[in-house]
Amino acid sequence: MAVGVDRMAQDRTNLRAAVPGAPPVLASRLSPAALPEPVVLRPRLARLLDEAVARPVTLLRAPAGWGKTTVLASWRQAVTQAGGAGPAWVSVEAGDDADRLWAYLAAALRSIIEVDPAATPIPDRPPGPDELEVLAAALAAREQPVVLILDDLHRVTDPAAVAGLEFLLRHTDQRLRLVMAGRSGPPLAVQRLRLAGELTEIGRDELAFTGDEIADLLTAHGAAVPAAAVRRLRQRTEGWPAALRIAALALRQQPDPQRWIDQLGADQPEITGYLREEVLAGLAPQDRELLRRAAVADTVCVGLAGALTGDPAVEERLSGLAEDAGLLHHDGGRPVWYRCHPLLADLLHRELGRLPAEELRDLHLRAQGWYADNGRPAEALRHALAAQDWTNAVDLFVTRWPELVPAGRVDRSGPPPPAPPPEAVTRDPELALACAVDRALHGDREAAETQLRLAAESGRRLPQPRRTRFDRLVVAADLALARLTDNPAAVRAAATRLLATTSLAGGGPQGPVAGVPRTGDSADVAAVAGTELARLALEAGELTEAAQGFEGALSAARAAGRLRPELVCASRGALLAALGGNLRAAEETARAALALPPCQGWSAPLDCGYAYLALGLVALYRDQPAEAAANLTLAAAATGDPLAGAVAAWCRSLLCRDDGDLGQAHRLLVAARERWSPRTGPLAAWLLAADLDLHAARGDLSTARELAVGAMAQFSTPGRDLSTAVLAVAAARVELRAGDPHAAARLLPDWAAGPAADWPLPVRLDAALLDAVLAATDGDHRRAGRTLEQALDLAAPDDHRRSFLRAEPGLRDLLAAHLDAGTAHWPMVSDLVRAVDTPAEPTTSGTSVAALDEPLTERELTILRYLQSILSNVEIAAELSVSVNTVKTHVRNIYRKLDATRRRDAVRRARELHLI
Repeated sequence: MAVGVDRMAQDRTNLRAAVPGAPPVLASRLSPAALPEPVVLRPRLARLLDEAVARPVTLLRAPAGWGKTTVLASWRQAVTQAGGAGPAWVSVEAGDDADRLWAYLAAALRSIIEVDPAATPIPDRPPGPDELEVLAAALAAREQPVVLILDDLHRVTDPAAVAGLEFLLRHTDQRLRLVMAGRSGPPLAVQRLRLAGELTEIGRDELAFTGDEIADLLTAHGAAVPAAAVRRLRQRTEGWPAALRIAALALRQQPDPQRWIDQLGADQPEITGYLREEVLAGLAPQDRELLRRAAVADTVCVGLAGALTGDPAVEERLSGLAEDAGLLHHDGGRPVWYRCHPLLADLLHRELGRLPAEELRDLHLRAQGWYADNGRPAEALRHALAAQDWTNAVDLFVTRWPELVPAGRVDRSGPPPPAPPPEAVTRDPELALACAVDRALHGDREAAETQLRLAAESGRRLPQPRRTRFDRLVVAADLALARLTDNPAAVRAAATRLLATTSLAGGGPQGPVAGVPRTGDSADVAAVAGTELARLALEAGELTEAAQGFEGALSAARAAGRLRPELVCASRGALLAALGGNLRAAEETARAALALPPCQGWSAPLDCGYAYLALGLVALYRDQPAEAAANLTLAAAATGDPLAGAVAAWCRSLLCRDDGDLGQAHRLLVAARERWSPRTGPLAAWLLAADLDLHAARGDLSTARELAVGAMAQFSTPGRDLSTAVLAVAAARVELRAGDPHAAARLLPDWAAGPAADWPLPVRLDAALLDAVLAATDGDHRRAGRTLEQALDLAAPDDHRRSFLRAEPGLRDLLAAHLDAGTAHWPMVSDLVRAVDTPAEPTTSGTSVAALDEPLTERELTILRYLQSILSNVEIAAELSVSVNTVKTHVRNIYRKLDATRRRDAVRRARELHLI
């Protein structure tokens, strides 16, 4: 490689000598610096760049230390060593104006364009229009594109310096491929390139080291560590190459590398120095001040940042720090929330600690006020405690406890606020309770228990009625702590005791009852305790009990105006409604949850994930696969919970099966069953039934039958009627596919009996449709038609379609015959018949039906669908708001084109052609 570099340098010397009067050009700026040793190969990024240069422009944009130059130099070296034409290179320096920059661009272009300098001169200054056109023509005439790398392009502040490059990009027939690297956006028309599909963007996410690459880097530096330490290093650095290289160099000297990684932060001198000199030094003073003041919170939006700084231009500054400087990550939500890299946040927190006490207290008070006014009581409480504003801390807890207790654990960096002094707790024992709940929300069990004991000791002397309120708050704090310990028995006991603190709790030990009117404290208690009891039922797989609990708690939360419990109950209640087949109710409830004010976001990603999962399941049952997949993607934040993770994997498995990817469908189903620990209950039965169907679909009927026998034995226990029904339907389907309809009929549960009314609608529909197919197989077409109409009666209100479209092959013929016999749901049946993807049936002669010589028009197709019904021409005309004569004209054209003489023949012929 050294020989190649020397030769390229000599070539450049010759090129410069051929242009008399050219300004001096440093060879060191026309090739990258030597790569830092040891070099870690990253084939992933090399492949990404190989693909990227198929487009005219590639942009690597990331803050300092993200390895942009190293990645490009490594890739250039690999291309050269492989025998290809190495990309030309220009290192941009601060102060490069148009003249200086173009001198280097000219030298770089000469090194890759072999032309007669007299015929195609490349000027060492910004070229004029004529010169640009000549150069563009020379580039366009090349057989292979040329690649030009501009490193550190953010140092160019004058757009005129690269105006000539924009012209070349537009007029060289894509023979010039420009690869740019910088800390901010380049002075080019990036939006135009992006919209035209001519730009490939590589950012921090792509440049970040993966876990395997971190392990390779540490090994190359002789500092191999266990896999757990690699994961921790990835978490702390987020794959930031500069921090990782600093860590790799330091780890070689550490007697306990794993402990050093656990304590990695901005207190490491090398990391602190790099952050100050390379990351913060180039920022404007206003931007540095914004980052410093915003560090009082882990994440900020425009409103919060404005409250902390008082800067009217804060929105523009945040956007610039995220999009241009790349120092902030944003979540893409509405409103947008920004956060710093963990190590930079650590440094900024340390700088906060050196502020005067009054200035720091003012920042906490500003944050507390904004959070309190924008529905974030957990964060407001922490900042009130940090500001030692004991009065506001007590007031927040006493008035907002129903939104604090269900909030779930809050992840926040930085030290906890100081404990209140004894005299403050003696005066207001509720202060210790507030502190206990704050510590519980942040995962500090020991500190929470200490504060609870202090509260109990100080609260004994409180007079009535304050003592009654205090006792209720003690139980609420106990409930928050019980949730932290992940102890279902303790949560149930605390929730039950909380219900007992009000005489209007209603619903007994199982929680509040939906529809019971509540006000004030009673509604708060019912909302909080009911939410926790419903969550326990959900985690145990008791879906019916959970649905009833969430319904009651949701009613109480809305009566009390408590948005946090409302979000928890609505999102999970929507999912349970979707599982039960109540698709309209599920959709309405999920959208109501997602429509709650965006600042009510305590753990909003998790809760909104449940709502999106409900919408995904609704779309799946309505046979809308694209919409289902999109909502499942949005539901990712909830899939860490066992039930949500299992349901999401199950839904994805069904989508893969629909696409014919049975292998991936099975892998996802295995993952779903691993996520869901209860081995009994409706969800476990659904997952096992899906496994039976998959085995049958793959033709492994013997295994499916064996699994069915074992499953029926496992679930045939008292109180498991629904689970047994789910598996019985699946087992009956397996027997039918195995060619034994009599065995299928024996296994099929009575879906029309009274107890079946409580089954989830998809289960009843599957059983009813299988019953219809079995009746038709047995020759009883009258019963098959009655059964099919009953199934349509069940499915129509919620627009269920999946059970019909993914049922046994014989169902399409039943649906088509049902249209002739007459149905109250003929538009839906017509759509279902057309949607079922089956091959055209052969004609009686054994030959395929020929296509129409003259196709039907859209209006004729519409009227053809109506011809399937029992409607007369007059009634069809009324439905379509046209004249009867118009309908008759279209009908005559339909008969002529389909070679039919009457309605029945036309409908039959249309079905053979799959027109309807």
